[in-house]
Amino acid sequence: MANLRIKRLESLALRELSLWLINQSKDDRLKEISVTEIRITNDLSYMTIFYMIYNKDKIKELQELLESYKGFIRQMLAGKINARKMPELIFKYDESLAYGNHIDDIINNLKK
Repeated sequence: MANLRIKRLESLALRELSLWLINQSKDDRLKEISVTEIRITNDLSYMTIFYMIYNKDKIKELQELLESYKGFIRQMLAGKINARKMPELIFKYDESLAYGNHIDDIINNLKK
């Protein structure tokens, strides 16, 4: 039962954060970020937000920008997801697309 509740919170947080980044954020640089996944620990103490940036030159800049908005994002999500305890936010760059492209390149090179 607890896992179902956490999955629901993860899904709701992903939707709300994605919508906020696209529609309501005042800083246009935040619109370059795509949230790919959210994971919440079982004790609701940490929420890990995985994100992707398509312009690899801006990864460090946008990571710092996310860190500066951490308190605001946490407060915004607390109002939207109605959790009894709002987890601490951790932002992690999602490297799965780059890894997938690397594997794809290896496979293509093997075919040649």
